[in-house]
Amino acid sequence: MPKLGARGQRWLKGLHLCAVACWIGGGVALILLYFLKPGVTDGGVLYGMNQAIHHVDGLVVVIPGAFGCLLTGLAYSLFTGFGFFRHGWVILKWAVTLSAIVFGTVCLGPWERAMMHISGQLGIDALHDVAYLYNERMNFVWGLVQVAVLVGTVFVSVFKPWKNLRKKSE
Repeated sequence: MPKLGARGQRWLKGLHLCAVACWIGGGVALILLYFLKPGVTDGGVLYGMNQAIHHVDGLVVVIPGAFGCLLTGLAYSLFTGFGFFRHGWVILKWAVTLSAIVFGTVCLGPWERAMMHISGQLGIDALHDVAYLYNERMNFVWGLVQVAVLVGTVFVSVFKPWKNLRKKSE
């Protein structure tokens, strides 16, 4: 497989960092939007907030950022000396990236969509609906955990623990 030169690696790193910024920044934005809900008194506003959360997550920032990380990470593994299994920190990043994408798809996304649908049907009364409150709590707590794990993964990228597994085993 051909390897990228120094200039190509810098471009790839820039694209990867933009994707990371979108994923983590979007996740932080989603969490912060929850703090605006206590002041909401209109059902249309609540539904609009949940629609905004849905669009920031699925269409504009978070999911494109996650898949940008996945694709640029794939390019890093294929076209640089990092590989897929050569370094422990790369293995961890792959595990976190894939797990976070699956968790977001299977759990966070459905909780978020349920909140949007319930608030669209019930309006402001959604704030007293057991299903809405459950989905909101789960999305907030586990979204916070996911963002914390992603931020931790950034520091794994910076400090690169478990450098070269092949050299240690030889």
